[in-house]
Amino acid sequence: MRPRVSWMNQTDDYILEILDESDLILSPSIIAVNLDYTRNWVSKRLGKLREAGLVERLNEGHYRITEKGREYLAGEIEADELEPSDG
Repeated sequence: MRPRVSWMNQTDDYILEILDESDLILSPSIIAVNLDYTRNWVSKRLGKLREAGLVERLNEGHYRITEKGREYLAGEIEADELEPSDG
């Protein structure tokens, strides 16, 4: 298992993986259904991932993985290099 920074959790990896594997633009609701989490929890995690530059919000409520997110999943960026913009 990859080392994780204090603000990240296992849900974050799952969200990034589903966005990467599907290569689709998804809403928090769709991600939540597929991962068996609540929409509210997924929305909170997407906010943190967006602050760290791992996902981008295309319009209100739709997200996709960024190149930085793909690099993180591929192990090209270490977890301790990631910081959400609000600290």
